[in-house]
Order: sequence, then C-alpha cells, then structure tokens
Amino acid sequence: MKRAWFDAPADVFAKATPELVLGHLTKSTLFPAELPQIAAWQFTITHLKHLAEALPDAHVFMEFAIPRMGRRADAVIVAGPLILVLEYKVGERAFARHAAEQAHGYALDLKNFHVTSHDKAIVPLLIATQAPPQQLGLGFWAPDKVHAPINLAPDDVLPSIQRLLATGTGSKIDAEAWAAGAYRPTPSIIEAAEALYAGHDVAEISRSEAGAENLSRTATAVEAVVTQMRDTGGKAICFVTGVPGAGKTLAGLNIACGRLARDVGEDATFLSGNGPLVDVLREALRRDQRARMPNRGREAEHLANRTPDKFIQNVHHFRDEYLAVDQLPSEHVVIFDEAQRAWDRAMTSDFMRRKRGQHGFDQSEPGFLLSVMDRRPDWCVVVCLIGEGQEINRGEAGVAEWLRALQSDLPHWQIFLPPHLLADDGPLDGGLRWHVSRRAAAPSPDLHLATSVRSFRADRVSAFIAAMLNHDAAAAAQLRPDPEQFPIWQVRDLYRARAWLRQQRRAGERAGLLASSNALRLKPEGLHVKAPIDVCHWFLNGNDDVRSSNALEDVATEFAVQGLELDWCGVAWDLNLRRAPDGWEAREFRGTRWNAIRSETDRLTRADYVRNAYRVLLTRARQGMVIFVPKGDAADATRPPAEFDAIADWLSDCGIPDLP
Repeated sequence: MKRAWFDAPADVFAKATPELVLGHLTKSTLFPAELPQIAAWQFTITHLKHLAEALPDAHVFMEFAIPRMGRRADAVIVAGPLILVLEYKVGERAFARHAAEQAHGYALDLKNFHVTSHDKAIVPLLIATQAPPQQLGLGFWAPDKVHAPINLAPDDVLPSIQRLLATGTGSKIDAEAWAAGAYRPTPSIIEAAEALYAGHDVAEISRSEAGAENLSRTATAVEAVVTQMRDTGGKAICFVTGVPGAGKTLAGLNIACGRLARDVGEDATFLSGNGPLVDVLREALRRDQRARMPNRGREAEHLANRTPDKFIQNVHHFRDEYLAVDQLPSEHVVIFDEAQRAWDRAMTSDFMRRKRGQHGFDQSEPGFLLSVMDRRPDWCVVVCLIGEGQEINRGEAGVAEWLRALQSDLPHWQIFLPPHLLADDGPLDGGLRWHVSRRAAAPSPDLHLATSVRSFRADRVSAFIAAMLNHDAAAAAQLRPDPEQFPIWQVRDLYRARAWLRQQRRAGERAGLLASSNALRLKPEGLHVKAPIDVCHWFLNGNDDVRSSNALEDVATEFAVQGLELDWCGVAWDLNLRRAPDGWEAREFRGTRWNAIRSETDRLTRADYVRNAYRVLLTRARQGMVIFVPKGDAADATRPPAEFDAIADWLSDCGIPDLP
C-alpha cells in the first residue's frame, strides 16, 4: 500500500513545480478536489518546498496515511534521525487543543502501529499559517521518544527543525525503507466504525496483513451469498464465527459499510443487543460526519446521504418495530452481532408479555426476527455473527435456536456456515447436524475468522485476568503482560489512581474509572455506581467536559462498557467480590449489609455474573490500567480493612505491584 499521495527526496521536491505536486494530490483523492482544499494544498506545497531547499538530505511525504484514524497527515518529513509530522491549519491564528491532539495522535499512531517507527524519534508540528511568531524551545520528550506537540508559525518551522536536528542523536533514517514498513493498526471499535463508514477499506485499519486478508475473505464470501440471493430471488442465513479477538463486530461493520460504499441501492443494517454500544457508535458516526463536513465538498455530500441511526440499530428496537404483521422491512441485508445471545422462546415470551403487552407472543427471538425478514417478497440475507467459547447465560438461545427456527418454519431458506459448526464437538446436537448437513450449502472456511486482530499490547491480558479470577496466583504471575508494553498497577489511594491515569493519557486517548454495578460500598470513596451516566458523553466528549470519561469523575459499570474500550482504565474493587479462605466469594449488598450469593440452583449463575462483571471491567484497557483497592474503615462494618487487604495481597501474589 502506498503510504503517501506524493513523496520525493527533498532535493527533488524543492525543484518540482507546484503544479506537478498538486496534480498528484488531486489525482489521488477519492473525491473531486474543492477550491478550499486546493488552496490549502497550494500553501502547504510552497512552504514544504522552502523547507526542502534548506534540508536537501531529507525526504518529504504529502498526505501520509494514518489508517487507524482513517485520516492522512498533511506532511511527514524524514530528516536525519527524526520523523517530523506536520499538520497545517491554513488561515488559523490560534492553536486549538483539538488540533494539537490531532497532530500528537498521528505521531502516537506511527509509534505504536508502524513497525519501522517503533524505535524512532517522532516530533509532531502544528502550524497555524496566520499565527504570530512563537517562542522557540526544545519542548519535552516522552519516554517512548514521541515529542510533545510543538505549535509554530510558518517561519518558525525551519529553525525549530534545525534546532531539533542539532540536538538529536541516532543514525540517519532510510526514508523509503521506513515508509515501506508494515503497518499493524489496532483501532478501537469506535475508530473502526468511523473509518469504515467514511469509506476506508478494512485492509487499511486491520492490525496485520493476515487479519486484513481474513476479514476481506469473509466479506467476499458473504457478498457472494448476497449476490446469489439477489440474482435468484432467494433467502439465506449466513453464519460467521471466529477465534477470540478475531474482530467479528469489525467484520459485520465491514460487510454493512461495504454495501453502503457501493451504493447498491439495498439497505444493510447492523443490529446489536448491546444498547450502550449502539448509542456510542451512532453518536460517534454523527460527530465524525460533522467533523468531516467543512471544506470537504463531495465527500461531505457523500457522507451526508448516510444515516447512522438506520445503519446501526438496537436489535430489540428492530424487533418491536416489526410487531405488526403487515410491517415490511426495508432491509435486504441484516447483520446480527453476537447472534448467539438472542433470547430463547421462554425469555422472549415473558419479556413481550410483561414489557410490551403482547400476551400471545410465543416465538424465540431468532424465530421472530427470521419471520420478519421472510416478509420480504423478493430476497434477503441474514448474517449471524457468532461469539464462541463463551458461557451461555439464562435466556440466551445459542446458535442452535436459529437453525431450529429454520427447520420448523422456514424450509425454503438456504444455509451457509463454516465447517466446524457441523463438527461432532460443535454447538449442534446430532439431529440438528443431520438436518443442516442435508440442507446447507457446502461449508466454507472463509466464514470463519481464524486470525486475531486484538490489541498488540493486550494480547496476554485476557489470559492473565482469567487466571487472576481463578485460584492459581503463580499461574497468573507467569501470564502477567510485559509491564513495558501493558503496565498494571495497584493502588490504595483513589487520588493517586486518578493522577496516574492523567499522566498516561495523551492526545486523543481515553481514560476512565470503572466499577461493578453492585459495588455499592465504593460510595464513601466518592464513586457512585448507581448514578446514571450518558455513555455518549462519557466515551466521546473532550477533556473540558466533566461528563467525559477523561474527567475521571463519573464511574462506568460493566453494562456501559461491554463491547467498548478505553486506552487507560482505573478499576475500583469492592467487597462484592472478596477473597475467602477457599477462593473468591461473590456477594451482593442489600439494605445495610453484604449477603453471600450461595452456590445453590440459579444462585451459582448469579455468582458467576459477579465474577464476569470484573472480567469485563479488567479487560477494557488497551494500553494499561491501575486497580484501586480501598483501605476500608475499621468503624464501618461494610468496609473492613482486612477484607480489602486480602484482595490487595492476592493481586500482589498475581504479580501486580504497588504503584510507586
């Protein structure tokens, strides 16, 4: 993949005519270049030619791809041992914080995800073209050799670069070899949705080439099913499975966005039962649309024709919308995220009776949703994204319920699935396997995502947390992630936890405080888990908004963050999961005291829910976390210090050190 729309050694760039460079840029853009963009490029080209004349041994790149963020840096100059990321704000006099964070984010993206940048010194430069001259200084380097953003007027840029080069150390970078280095991004689900929705290819935002190829093959396989159904007027269900961390949600968004990008004239909708995830993704897409609108001409018009609320929907709202039997769905292609979590007949019937007044409702959620899509008189495809290796909680139907619904009521539907769903040790019983094997198309390996695209820093975190929440501290200590790559600390003072999180967070990264929904005795520490939060404000708003996660004021529970991520997490531990002599004990707080959740009938499941809540909270961080264990209060029977001390001691035994 070509990283930049135009690049050349500095001595060549200095001699190139502005018209030549501008021609390369306008030819590379996906949309016709509008006048404001052309004017900005003309200023940037002129300024870069001036820099290139003074830095003949450097290499200049224009419109350099930052795929994880779905954007391009205005320019990158590789000079000596330095990588300089230049972001121009043409016509601006001031240095807005969001602009500085944008430039800083580009530098951090290269450092973390561009292989040949891992060991390089990177300097982000923010240039406001109408700004007065700035006081020049060397600024501050972070331990990973990413410089803090430097705010400059145009005439300040060259002397600043020369000063940095004079004080820099290291060997000269081979610019072309550097640019050709592998790019292995790990976008958050929000970043991935924004990039795909704006028309970027999944290969641009996937961590590895193998992951991109796997996701692309799956999209191609699903698209082949869609084409077949459209051409023949058929109806089909398509199951997509994957290893942990393979990016099933990313695959679903990619499939839906791919149909939008081609303007094929058929609605495609991504459905999820995770309400907070739906709300945050919708709002993120709306905000990203608005951010891309100014001065973007045709691209803005293209984005404006898309509707995030239609593209991503809550599966339960979708279900309720089509309760009337004469209501015809507009969608031809529907993608169900975590389809194995759809409700069985008993749970659905009970909910519809109590909450929707539908006393005669007697279908499982898969059965009803398929019957809705079957109302289409022409054709349709239902894509089920299946999460495997997870405990099925009460009321969740599993993959078999989708096939049972097809078996009894929809014999004309075609079935497409990966081979392992028909294996003897798979999720289907013998009778259902026999029925499906006689009816399904030839199983396709391309419908299984076999390559993990999980965060490069967090590969071991899930295994470590699983061991920590079991009973073998030695095993957990062996699995502890590399503290240089993914630091995990414990602390007994919430003020110090907040200070650490603020110190770690840079540019557009997000930090936040998390706690279990039943952690009611964190209230004396100022953490109110029952206080409602607006997840969109919490996940998306900036640092100056007290409702933002970055303010570290409002705490989010497992229900708000499941399926979403933060860069840096502070996890507060309460005594609803405490260390007992024989291991972990789950409890719930009622009235004035803690009550044990006994291992009797369904109460074992309730105990599992408590542990799973901590599992969710402890696996939300992308880059590192601090675990806050209160000291307790000897005068408060609900917060005995000894019980908190036992938790802290266990964390220490698992290899989690005290924050220095």
